[in-house]
Amino acid sequence: MQVHVADHPLVSHKLTVLRDERTDSPTFRRLADELVTLLAYEATRDVRVEPVQVRTPVAEATGVRLSEPRPLVVPILRAGLGMLEGMQRLVPTAEVGFLGMVRNEETLEADTYAERLPDDLSGRQCYVLDPMLATGGSLAAAIQFLVRRGADHITAVCLLAAPEGIARIEKEMEEIGVPVTLVVAGLDDHLNELGYIVPGLGDAGDRLYGVAD
Repeated sequence: MQVHVADHPLVSHKLTVLRDERTDSPTFRRLADELVTLLAYEATRDVRVEPVQVRTPVAEATGVRLSEPRPLVVPILRAGLGMLEGMQRLVPTAEVGFLGMVRNEETLEADTYAERLPDDLSGRQCYVLDPMLATGGSLAAAIQFLVRRGADHITAVCLLAAPEGIARIEKEMEEIGVPVTLVVAGLDDHLNELGYIVPGLGDAGDRLYGVAD
């Protein structure tokens, strides 16, 4: 698995404001959206393209366009929805699927409660959106779900990651035989006893949308 930690002053600036507990939900959503667009630039560096001929006002020119089948963007509900628009801004022709997962707070494992994805993902590049790579349970389960459907190249885009989560993804991806890339805005220190990233930014879903009991 390849891990890319974005190194850019704008990424660091926006991430700092996201961390601040005083940042309200509307500001948090806007900055998360902007940050994901910056991360998407790095995440799509290996997006598949094919040559195409176009005519400019002056002459013929050779360029590229996204190959078929088109990339598939998969936000993990609910917090991943806050990253979708930022990704679509950069890749507006990508298709979108949804995967609903929730962390069991007792086992810290991910439970799947909903999905809206093609039955056959053969030959598809998939971009998974999940704000926080903490224990790694949700992301690992999502990647395995996509691989079982036939996805052959997966890139995960996260705002923050913990070393424990990265280690788990690396371990569980050893046997799948599918390239996996992780693009993050920041790599934090550790997980606390509740499985939250430290220093982190709190619960991304709650900060995006408010607390939903």
